[in-house]
Amino acid sequence: MAPRVRFAPSPTGYLHVGGARTALFNWLYARQAGGTFVLRIEDTDAERSSDDMVTGILDGLRWLGLDWDEGPEVGGAHTPYFQSQRLDRYRAAVASLLESGHAYRCYCTPERLRAERERAEQRGEAWQYDRACLGLTDEERRARDAAGAPSAVRFRVRDGHTAFDDAVHGRIEFDTANVEDFVILRSDGLPTYHLSVVVDDVEMRITDVIRGDDHISNTPKHVLLFEALGAPVPRFAHVPLILGADKKRLSKRHGATSVMEYARQGYLPDAMVNFLALLGWSPGDDRELMTRQELVESFSLDKISGGNAVFNTDKLDWMNAQYLSRMPVEQLAGHAQPVLREAGLADSPLVGDRVAFERLLELLRPRIKRLSDLVEQARPLLASSVDYEAEALEKHFSSDEMAGHIAVLARTLADVRPFDESHVESAVRGTAVDRAIKAGALIHAVRVALTGRTASPGLFEMMVLLGREETIARLSALLTFLAARK
Repeated sequence: MAPRVRFAPSPTGYLHVGGARTALFNWLYARQAGGTFVLRIEDTDAERSSDDMVTGILDGLRWLGLDWDEGPEVGGAHTPYFQSQRLDRYRAAVASLLESGHAYRCYCTPERLRAERERAEQRGEAWQYDRACLGLTDEERRARDAAGAPSAVRFRVRDGHTAFDDAVHGRIEFDTANVEDFVILRSDGLPTYHLSVVVDDVEMRITDVIRGDDHISNTPKHVLLFEALGAPVPRFAHVPLILGADKKRLSKRHGATSVMEYARQGYLPDAMVNFLALLGWSPGDDRELMTRQELVESFSLDKISGGNAVFNTDKLDWMNAQYLSRMPVEQLAGHAQPVLREAGLADSPLVGDRVAFERLLELLRPRIKRLSDLVEQARPLLASSVDYEAEALEKHFSSDEMAGHIAVLARTLADVRPFDESHVESAVRGTAVDRAIKAGALIHAVRVALTGRTASPGLFEMMVLLGREETIARLSALLTFLAARK
């Protein structure tokens, strides 16, 4: 049977980096093995779940390019794929477990449980439920039900040991004496995570469960539930957690953790997928830049590391820059235009001219790590007027003579034919020789005139890109600005 895997996020928050990496590993495994990738939404927490969060999760998966074979908006043989619409399945499972003796009703109040826990803590002991309700007679249960006493349902943990073979960590065994009789149905009639996830995995015929290491402690409970329901236990693979640079679990304090926030910051989905895939997994060689197809072909569970992975933003920036530098310029233009449009820079003639726009991108992309960097780098060339940095003016126009040199260069450029890089460079350097100044001094001053800054792409490429008319106009605008300051 081809593997069936699932990603089951809770819509109590947007798709975060850890969830995205888990989804990616499931997706890669399914695609590599010709299996099925199921998406289901664990939304039984009605107070914290929202439609906006569901939309955010789906948007994040789509941005990453992780398509699902069954699930919301796709359908499949095991609908519905929202847990809030599957409550009848969970209650039927509870009824079956009660009838078979694998579960029992618990009438203990929160106050009693809290008091028992506090007393155990005072004794320095780890507390677990004392099975106070397991020994109730049928008559005692009926009396409590008749009195309207609220009750939860607990799973009766068998004696002995339970074990499972983890694809990452190997054989893991638990003494069930350390597993309390856990709640599977709350007193409000809603299932707990333990019950719903197992019932869904059984019904959806999930063969492999790939999830975070933080679920290892839940797995013995789930194995017991699979056994009690008479269902085959899936293969488990618990993947390492993602840590921040401080070696603590990745959270909001480490910066952006929502996948769509990385999209807004200008990262490319292919770069993000490549980066996430290498957080806890390796192809087994020194490759770092890998296409989706290469990731699919190389992926296997036995190449997942058992150690935690560190989210390194510098590495992500490097990888994104590599993707930007290698991308066909036409594809880069498709990514860049909406970014520049949002920044109010899309009305420039350079953006409207396809050839000129692609030349601009070729000029700027060695200087950018994210698409958002493009806005800052392109603004001086696309804005209708130049904003001069005070430090740049102070450094390169400290004497009145430089304004005269710029005026002469502007007149010289009017006669340059053709207006290409070699002839423009000759004009600038020739003017410097004629004016008895260093070429570097004039070049830096012209850069300030064109961009307002001391740093920019290559000056001569930039002048040709702007064109003769715009270059001369910017030189003249600076002269006007300098004259007005006197």
